[in-house]
Order: sequence, then C-alpha cells, then structure tokens
Amino acid sequence: MASPIREINCAHVLTAADAPAAAARTIRISGDTIAAVQPLAPAKAQRLLAMPALANAHDHARTVRSSSLGAAGKPLETWLHYLALVPSIDPYLAAAVSFARSALGGAGVVMAHYTRVQGLTDLPTEAKEVARAARDIGVRVGFAVALRDRNPLVYGPSEPILAALPAPAGEEIARRAVRSPLPVAEMMALVDAVAAAAASPTFDVQYGPNAVQWCTSPLLEAVAEASARTGRRVHMHLLETRYQRAWADAEFPDGIVRYLERIGLLTPRLTLAHCAWARSDELELIAERGATIAVNTASNLGLRSGIAPLAEMVRRGCRVALGLDGLALDEDDDGLRDMRLAHLLHCGTGFLVDVKRSDILAMAFRNGRRAVLNAEHGGALAAGQPADIMLLDWAAVDDDRLRPNLDPLDLLFARSTARHIHELIVAGRPVVRDGRVLGIDYPALREEMLGRLRALMVQSAAFATAVGELDRVVTRHFAAEAPCC
Repeated sequence: MASPIREINCAHVLTAADAPAAAARTIRISGDTIAAVQPLAPAKAQRLLAMPALANAHDHARTVRSSSLGAAGKPLETWLHYLALVPSIDPYLAAAVSFARSALGGAGVVMAHYTRVQGLTDLPTEAKEVARAARDIGVRVGFAVALRDRNPLVYGPSEPILAALPAPAGEEIARRAVRSPLPVAEMMALVDAVAAAAASPTFDVQYGPNAVQWCTSPLLEAVAEASARTGRRVHMHLLETRYQRAWADAEFPDGIVRYLERIGLLTPRLTLAHCAWARSDELELIAERGATIAVNTASNLGLRSGIAPLAEMVRRGCRVALGLDGLALDEDDDGLRDMRLAHLLHCGTGFLVDVKRSDILAMAFRNGRRAVLNAEHGGALAAGQPADIMLLDWAAVDDDRLRPNLDPLDLLFARSTARHIHELIVAGRPVVRDGRVLGIDYPALREEMLGRLRALMVQSAAFATAVGELDRVVTRHFAAEAPCC
C-alpha cells in the first residue's frame, strides 16, 4: 500500500542552513520522508515558515529544573551535587516528561547523556523504558551510557572533603555519593547490554564517559578501543570550567586534547560537550581529527562557566553543534531562544561578523543530528531527506506586518521562541501542535511526576542538609589557592 501523502503549503521555507528562505513552497511528505519541495502559487500559501527540526546535541534527560532544587546561580562544581536531591522514580515517566519538554522547545533530535540513572531496575531494562518514552513522544534520541570511575566530589581525592564535613553530613554524603565503580570490563559489557536491549534506528546507544577528570585512563582507553571496534559514537564533557582547565593543565602538561588523540579517542566518532576553556591549538586539533563540539551557551552562562570561544571554533574549522544541556536560558528547553542567544553572543561587534547566521543554523540543523544519531542524513528540507520539520506560525512571528518583503531570517533571529511553534514533525509524524504534545498527556504526566517527587523528597531531609554542608566545603576547596588539587 502506498504511503499517505501530506502537503504543507508555506509562505516561507528554509531548506538548509546556508540557503536563503524561499517564498511560497509546498512540502510533500510521503511516510517518513520528504517527497518534494516545490513552488506554490503565493495565494495558496499559509502563513507558516518551515525549517528543519532542531537537534539538541547535548542534554541529560533530567526530570526537573535545577533551580527548583536550590541550585540556581551556583557554579558547576557545587551545582552538580544538588542534582542528587532528585529521588528515583519510574524511568518511563521521567523520560517522557523530559522528552516532551524537548519537543515543545523545537527539538526533534535529542542527546541524552544519561548521567542520572533511576536505578530501580538494571540499566538495560531502564534504557528500554527510556526508549519507549522517546517513541511515544516521537523524538529521535542518542543515549550515551554514563561511565565514570573516579573523583565523585571534586577533581581529586574525596577524603579531605569528607573530613571537612560535620560527621552526620560526611556519613550521608559518603553513603550516597562515594561508591565503588564497576570494573572497566563490566562497564563496556553494560553498554553492549543496553544496546542489545534498546538500540534502534531512532535510539542510538553510545559510550558516555563523563569527562577525563571523572574517568581513569584504563576506562578511557577501553572506550576508545570499543568505539573503534563497534563504530559506536562517544559523547563526553571537556573543559567546561576554569577549574577543569587548571586540573587538565596540571595532569596533562602536554595537553589534554593531545592525550585524547594519543589514546585513540579523538576521532570523527567523538562529541565533546562545552570546550568553553579550550585553547586555539586544541581547537585546531579537534577540527583536524573531525570531532564535534556541542556548545551550550545558556548552560555555561547559568553555571558561571564562561562563554565558549565559538568564533574561534568556527575559524579553526571545527564541526560545532547546538546543545541545551538541560539548562536553557529560561530552563524551558526553548531551542529557538538558545539558538538566538548563541548568535547574539558570538556574531561579532559593529560591522565585523565572526559567526554567521548560517553557522548557527548548521549547528542547530545538521551538525547536531550527526552527533546524536551517528548518521549523515537529515538537517535539510529536500526530496529524500527525513521528514523532520518545524513549522512556525508566521502570523504570530510577524504580527506587526508592516513590510511584506522582510527577510524571514531577520525575524527568525530577532524574535522567534518556542511559543511560535505551530507544529513539530519527526519522521513524518506530528509530535507537537499548537503547544500540545500529541503522543502523551504531558500536563497529566508532569503533575504525576512532580507529585511523586514531592512525596519522596520529604523523606530526604537529612541528605538535603548534607548537600548544603557539602556546598560550603566544596566552595572553600575551589576558592583555595590550588583549586585543581
């Protein structure tokens, strides 16, 4: 039986990152694929702008906004510990709410570096539930199995930190946060088991070493070998904060990026999140080896990590992708707003253009898809491409309607946000329409999730107190003269 055909008549179509917006086009969808993008009589066009769905190249599928945990305004090194306040709940419920937020923000493709496991079952079973949630929402997901085996509290031994805590707090933190890691061979086998249980063409399982400061050399070398053998991608953090930069310089005098190259990790299969403190020579090497950098603009600002050298990344020829990191500017997963924020911060000053709009769109459309899905296709609206499309309500975007010949890209970068999304289509399937997630009852599931979390958090008062004490000790540690130790 022939695939059903859908036609969308649009006033404007942005077919690719480096293409001008085309006026009056019909997009014909056959099944999960774009069949054609053809000219249309202007009188038949609806006030819609069509563009490729956004790809969020770095995220963690978190359940709630971190400011609700008391973590607002804190640097990463203390902020991370507040995330442990979130109790474990049903993994399907947690993932469905998270992926629904992503879809409402315009992301049809989402990276889930799964650093906070619910732990109510074995991980392969949990990953199957996360994959089921992604299918029900309708988004494509990269699932990086988080791997770490050192430095749970700071970038160094935990014992001095625990000793500096009041006894009850130290015992609570040691019990909750300082645990023996799995042997490296078991971690590699776990990734294989997760892939066997949950991988599919729309759910790509990857290796997710948390970062060099959180992984021993045997673990990172094992990941490099396994990635080369299996072809799976690797997703990890690198040089997110000034303290990580100081640690890296002390641990790797020849350079942390050279170290990644030496052990075989620096390949086109690697995505590096952040690189906010990367230097020019490191960026040049990353570009030469074909790795991807996922820049997370609002997250870096919110966690006081700094501003990534995006213009230098572009100059050096790096493949750069857009990430939200679960901490978009308004903690709402609004990919359009964060795309615009990245452009405003990095486009240049005066008449000097450092980062073009086409660079930002390539980050959001094309480069992120490759990093998340381990595939080259997509990120454009053309015959034969995946039908992953965002439709903006152009009557709402251009509600002044004063000049009919304005460049749609001007308004896209001036004012578009998630509230302008009329529809998000992934693989030909409507996923969001007019602010409503179509695959689940998002408001009901969110309320159910929050109800469970509120009830469980009441039982964790001792741990909440301990996290506050840990915050003070870790702050003193990093404020000391030698924060990398």
